[in-house]
Amino acid sequence: MTRSLQSTHPHLAYLTAQTNMPAVSVLAVRVAVTVSKWATRRRTRLALRQLTAEQLRDVGLTPVDASIEARRVFWRA
Repeated sequence: MTRSLQSTHPHLAYLTAQTNMPAVSVLAVRVAVTVSKWATRRRTRLALRQLTAEQLRDVGLTPVDASIEARRVFWRA
């Protein structure tokens, strides 16, 4: 049983050009992409907590905005 990967996610664009992939492979790739997104969100939100007020101003955030964003859970975009 095969299933074509029909995703418009840019990280998976190269896979959409491939011939049919087994369904389990499609699922594994989607899980890997999701976990990667979550890890990136967690890492960037932790880094956001370390920025000074001047650095936050440089990126266009107030300390309050940064605090709100940094407290968000990793699975929320």
